[in-house]
Amino acid sequence: MVFFSPSRGAMDIDEVFADLLEYASKHPEDQYSLIIGTDSQIKESKKEICYVTALIVHRKGKGARFYYTREYDQIIRSLRQRIFYETSRSLVLASQIMEKLTDSAQDFDVEIHLDVGNNGATKTLIKEVVGMVVGSGFNARIKPDSYGASSVADKYTK
Repeated sequence: MVFFSPSRGAMDIDEVFADLLEYASKHPEDQYSLIIGTDSQIKESKKEICYVTALIVHRKGKGARFYYTREYDQIIRSLRQRIFYETSRSLVLASQIMEKLTDSAQDFDVEIHLDVGNNGATKTLIKEVVGMVVGSGFNARIKPDSYGASSVADKYTK
């Protein structure tokens, strides 16, 4: 899986992890959270769907650094299936990061930002996808608080 950083370019997961640890170690007195969110966009002209998963290291009250990965797959027309797939992509990345964090002294709050909200077609899916995330041991955020998916990841699906 290749990640992209606006400031660092292409990186693999180990480079991303080392970079986020270095970022957090510069100000160890600050609080940090890791935010992971996925969004998708159907590309009708190419008959495929673009999935972007964003990983944001938020230095609370003082900015953030982010990385994203983009993959293309066959179109899934069902909104329900797409939302579940987006959620599972975020959970896979969160699990990979948490596994790496077990060997680190750094402590992060981890949030999964979901591309669902109380308005629109996704409102019927909130309970299920939030349950998936919480059941996996992570905090879940929905719109309008899920900027990791609805703003950062969304920007790179275009």
